[in-house]
Amino acid sequence: MSTASSSVISERLSAAGTANALELRGVTKRFGALAALTDVTITVKPGERRAVLGSNGAGKTTLFNCVTGDFLPTSGTIRLFGEDVTNFPPHERIRRGLRRTYQISLLFTGLSVIDNVYLACRGVSRGRFSLLRPRRSDPLMQAAHDLIEAVHLEDSRETLVSELSYGQQRQLEIALALAGAPRFVLFDEPAAGLSPKERRDLVEILTNLPSHIGYIIIEHDMDVALRVAESVSMMHNGRIFKEGLPQEIENDPEVQELYLGGGHG
Repeated sequence: MSTASSSVISERLSAAGTANALELRGVTKRFGALAALTDVTITVKPGERRAVLGSNGAGKTTLFNCVTGDFLPTSGTIRLFGEDVTNFPPHERIRRGLRRTYQISLLFTGLSVIDNVYLACRGVSRGRFSLLRPRRSDPLMQAAHDLIEAVHLEDSRETLVSELSYGQQRQLEIALALAGAPRFVLFDEPAAGLSPKERRDLVEILTNLPSHIGYIIIEHDMDVALRVAESVSMMHNGRIFKEGLPQEIENDPEVQELYLGGGHG
């Protein structure tokens, strides 16, 4: 390898090491005449936990779809750990450490909890196309067990997914999103439909994630979002309306008027 090539690689690695986890610059997404996103700019640092809040139709899910590559933005740029991924397909973003949960369950309901998590770990590994059954010593199987414990499902590891409660299925979805050592995760309405106890469990799970894993959570439940986020971006009509610390957003009169009907206990 030439000295020049080595220097370029070193510079790229250095930039990646100091870059923000996620950067959106002027991202706009149009569907015909409808602007679902307009000039959205967001910066999330490595390990940062950000909440993106807003009412239905604010543009939150479209934002996630642009970050994951399910939608390509009409204009603007998206960088993941310093690399321009604006036009990358979803699988290339996954290879670079991006994961996501979905509002609609994507679980294999006829398989057990451990089988679902193992397949997720296998799917992002180099040996994902092997037809050999895993051995007990398989490191991916150990990783699956560790993830199950991280989301509080250790007592249900052999249970069929179809027999889990709704809240347990959402916990399992988080385990799948954590497969393969992600660097950044997008959580799409993880508290939707959960009981108060399940919401408390969710807060504990998200709070106890390894500190190097940053994430964005979009959530209607402001109480959950503000407890697990370090920073908040409010969206309204496809734009970033306001940003700040959780306590600033919670006490902001304009936020209360727009999203909370003028009050929030």
